[in-house]
Formats: sequence, structure tokens, C-alpha cells
Amino acid sequence: MISTPVALLVLLSAAMHAGWNFVVKASQDRFLDYTGLAVAGAAIAACVLPWLPLPAAAAWPWLATTTIIHVGYYLLLMQAYRHADLSIAYPLMRGSAPVLIALAAPLAGDSLNLGLLIGIALVAAGIALPVGMGLYHGGVSRSGLGYGFATAAVIALYTIIDGIGARQSGHALAYTLWLFFLNAWLILAVALCQRGRQALVHLRRRWLFSLAGSVLTIGSYALVLWAMTVASIPAVAALRETSVIFAAILGAWLLKERMGRWRIAGAVLVALGAIAIRLS
Repeated sequence: MISTPVALLVLLSAAMHAGWNFVVKASQDRFLDYTGLAVAGAAIAACVLPWLPLPAAAAWPWLATTTIIHVGYYLLLMQAYRHADLSIAYPLMRGSAPVLIALAAPLAGDSLNLGLLIGIALVAAGIALPVGMGLYHGGVSRSGLGYGFATAAVIALYTIIDGIGARQSGHALAYTLWLFFLNAWLILAVALCQRGRQALVHLRRRWLFSLAGSVLTIGSYALVLWAMTVASIPAVAALRETSVIFAAILGAWLLKERMGRWRIAGAVLVALGAIAIRLS
């Protein structure tokens, strides 16, 4: 069972995660704004890391691996948001990942009980429902579907890796900040290769936006990685995907995306799944 304080912190992480995904989706230049979040995150990490202990040696291979994988996530995420609405792409990516993570749970030494499996199934079903209906009615392109599933696979991969790495690091916050610090330079290199001087101009102009967004990204991921050190990785990963409720609300309220009955029904299933996970 996930304790109530841990569950509440994971829900806070979910709200923060939906928030930064919203600002990226709403951006006029998602590619460079995400780059800005990464660079600002590295700046924050550089200010805090001298005051934290180094992660244990066993965690560094996981850090090196996940740093590369996160660049792939970044590139796929941009394509997913290019081809689908936030309230479709976000649930598709986040909903498929818990199922894949549950299948890989033994790799992290975690076991699954019936209640947890039911909760994960409800979360996945609630997220898949509006996506499936959108696909049936022609509201989701094949490209959006493909990029969404590919992103979900990468999310599942880095979640397992980071869950193990954070556990072995001895300090979840230090692990998180080293990840953001190292990852930023690869993302910046990609941006400079593709957009050249325009990337630097954009980063200088949008520094305040980047700084605010990076607080959400770092805070969200630090909370969830810490939770994975004290609770089951599949349980935390599935509970965090309640973020789809926040994303659906933001998409309907601020981006004027239609919030139909299937999306509402999906949100209810996600909420029921979260309750089942909390009680398992």
C-alpha cells in the first residue's frame, strides 16, 4: 500500500507534470521552449548540486543511460504534440506507459498484487478510452498514434531505469538534479544543430518562461523518483498518470479542446484506478 503522504506527493507531481506539458503544447515553438526548460533546469541543478552528496557509484551507469534515453523522449514528445491534441497525445503517452512498466516490474525487484493490477488496468483503460474513441471517429491521426505509443515505450524504459538508479543512488534529489544537468547539454546540442543561432536568441528571450517551467519539471520528477525509493515503481508510475485528468482540464479550459463524454468517462476510470492503487 502507498501511504497517504506519499500518494499526495505523487498527485502533486502529476499536477506539476501536466502543467509543464501544457505550457510546451501551448507554445508557439515547442522545440526551443522545451530546450529552454532543459537548459534552465541545468542552471538550477548547478546551483543546488554543490550542496548535495554525490549519488552512489552504482547509480552512475543508470544516469548515463537515462541521459541518452531522455533525449529520445524529447524528440518523440515534440512529434507527438505536433500530430495530436494535448488531451489525446498526453493520455496516450502516459496511459500506455504504466502497463509496460508493470510488465517490467520484476526487473526492478517489485511484485504486483491483485489490487495493484486492477488499479493499473483501470488507469490504462481510462486513458485508452478517449484515445480509442478519437481514433474510431477519425479524431486521432495515425502519425499521432504512432508517436504517442513510441513515446510511451520510452517513458516506460526511462521510468524503470530511473527508479532503479534513484534507489541505488542513496539520494533521490541528487540523482534527479544530475540527470537534469547532464541531459540539458545533449538537448542543447540537438537544438544548436537544428536551429543554430536562432536557438540562442530564443533562449535569451524566453529565460523567465524557461526558469518557471523548469521548476515544474524538476519538482515533478524529483517527487516521483523519491516516491519510487519508498514504494513500488509500478504503483507510483500508475498513480502519477492521474496527471491525465489535469491535462484534460487544461486542454479543455485553456486550449479550447473539446471535453466530450468519453474523456470524462476516461477521467473517472483513472480516478477509480488511483483509488485502487492507493488501497492495494
